[in-house]
Amino acid sequence: MNVRQAAVAGLLVLAAMAPTTRAADVSAEADTGRAIYLQGVLGSGSPLEGVREAGVRTTGAAAACVNCHQRSGLGSEEGRISIPPITGEYLFHPRAHTGDDPVLPYVENMHSNRDPYSDATVARAIRAGLDEAGRPLNYLMPRFAMNDADMAALIAYLRKLTVRREAGVTDTVLHFATIFAPDADPVKRGAVLNVLQQYVIEKNRFPLKPSPRMWTSGKTAYSKSMYMANRRWQLHVWDLTGPASTWQAQLDKHLAEEPVFAVLSGLGGSNWAPVQAFCERSAVPCLFPNVEAPVDSGHDFYSLYFSRGVLLEAGLIAQEVLEPAGQPAVAEVDQIYRAGDSGESAARALDADLQGHGLRVHDHVLVAQGHAQGVAEALRKIAKTLRPDHALVLWLRPADIAALGKPPAGAIRIYMSGLMGGLEDAPLPEAWRAHTRLTYPFDLPDKRGIRLDYPLGWFSLRHIPVVALQVQADTWLACSIVGDAINHMADSVVRPYLIEKLQNMVEHRLITGYYPHLTLATNEHFASRGGYIAHFKDPSGTKLVADGDWLVP
Repeated sequence: MNVRQAAVAGLLVLAAMAPTTRAADVSAEADTGRAIYLQGVLGSGSPLEGVREAGVRTTGAAAACVNCHQRSGLGSEEGRISIPPITGEYLFHPRAHTGDDPVLPYVENMHSNRDPYSDATVARAIRAGLDEAGRPLNYLMPRFAMNDADMAALIAYLRKLTVRREAGVTDTVLHFATIFAPDADPVKRGAVLNVLQQYVIEKNRFPLKPSPRMWTSGKTAYSKSMYMANRRWQLHVWDLTGPASTWQAQLDKHLAEEPVFAVLSGLGGSNWAPVQAFCERSAVPCLFPNVEAPVDSGHDFYSLYFSRGVLLEAGLIAQEVLEPAGQPAVAEVDQIYRAGDSGESAARALDADLQGHGLRVHDHVLVAQGHAQGVAEALRKIAKTLRPDHALVLWLRPADIAALGKPPAGAIRIYMSGLMGGLEDAPLPEAWRAHTRLTYPFDLPDKRGIRLDYPLGWFSLRHIPVVALQVQADTWLACSIVGDAINHMADSVVRPYLIEKLQNMVEHRLITGYYPHLTLATNEHFASRGGYIAHFKDPSGTKLVADGDWLVP
C-alpha cells in the first residue's frame, strides 16, 4: 500500500469512527449534566460546590439543582419564595409581545415577562448569581464554581428537560392503570375496583368547562386559570397472574398495549416489589396502592403510599420493646408468621431492628396456606422456653387468630399486627385480650369519624356496598388527592411534576380518612408515618384504647 492509499484508508476509518465517537461524547455529556443536576457530582467525580450569600457553603448532593428546581425542572416554593422553572423552553423562550404569540404550558411560579436567557447568561446565573438582565438572583441561589465542560453538560441537560407530551396523555384523555396482584384478597379487589370505576364515571359525567387556551396579553403575565386544561379519565385494569418472576414481562406488555400516565390505587398481596421496580424503571407514577408490605428502598422516586403498613407496625413494636416505659426490659422475642405472607416482611424488619440492639429473635415460620392447627403447635414449642423477659409477636390473619387457643402462661408481652388481623374486628379470643397489644397504623375509630363521613356519604349516594372500609376509604382518598393535583398542574402534564405536586399538596388535605394527618416532603414516599399501640377495652367488644400517644418510630 502506497502513502496515498494509506492516507485514504485512514480517512475512511476516521469517518467510520466519527459517528460513534460523537454519540459517545453526547452520551457522556448527558450523563454528566444529569449527575450534576440530580446528584451534585461533577464530570471529574468531585462533588459540586456552591456558596450562598454570607459565605454559606453547600456541597455534593445538598448542592444539586434538583433540591430546589425539582426533578421536573419546573420549580417549587420555599416559604414565600418562588423558585421558577428552568427547563429549556422556559429559560430560552422569547418574551411574548402580542396575544397571538405562542405560549408555554402554565406553571404557577413561572416568570413570563422577561427576556430569554442564552447559554452565556445561564452560565453567568450559575456562576455569578445574576439573572438574564444582570440583576442579582435570590440569596437561595448558590454561586457555583464550574468548568466550561461541566457547564456545557449542565446547560445541555436543562435544554433536554421539557414539558413534553407524556405517554397516556392526549388533548382530551388521561389514561390510568390500576394493578391487582394475583394473591390480592378477592373481596377487597372488588371493593377497590368498584370505588375506582365509580369515581372515574363521576368525574367524566360532570367535567369542568374547558377554558380557552392561555395566551399572553401584551406585556401582562400569563393567565392563571388552573382549570384551563380539562381531560377525561380512562381506567385500565391490569390483573397480574402467575409467579412474581413473570410480572415484569406482563407489566411491560400492558404498558406497550395500553400506555398510561400513572398507576392509581390497586391492591397488592404479599409481594409488591416487582410492581414498584416496574414503575421506577418505566418512570410511571405508582400512586397510593393498597399494599400491606410496601417497598421502602429509600431512593425510589415514582412510588407513593399512605403508610408503610406492616413495616410501620414492626417499627412500633421495636420502639416499645427497646424503650419500655415503666416495664421490665425484654431480652428475647418470638415471632410467628406464615411463609410468603406480609408478616414475613414485617418479621424481617423487626429482626433487623432488634438484633441491631443485641436482642435475640426467634422466628417460627408456618407453612403457607397451612391449617390453623400449626399456630397451636408453634405456641406449644414457644411455651417450653418462655420467660417473663420474653415478648411474643403474632403476624397472623383472622383465621389463625381465631384458632389461638389458650394464651401462654406468664407475664410476657404479646403484640399482634392489627393490619393483618382485622384491626378492631380481629377475632382475638377473650382469653388473649387482657395480655395482647395491637399495633394500629391508623387513627383510632373514635377519632376518625368526621374524616370518614364524606367518603361514607359518597359510597352511600352511589350505592357502593361497604365491604372493606379501610381499603375503600384509601382508594377514594387516592382518587381525590390525585384529581386535585392534576387540576393544579394545568397543562403541564408531566410525570415528575405530578409527584412533586402531590408532595407539595398532600399536607393541606382536610379529609384524610383513616389518617390523622398526611404529609409528603421531597423524596418522601409515605404520607402517614405513625400509629398506636392499643388494647381492647373489654374481653368481648371492639372498642380500642391507646396505651399512649401517637408514635412515630
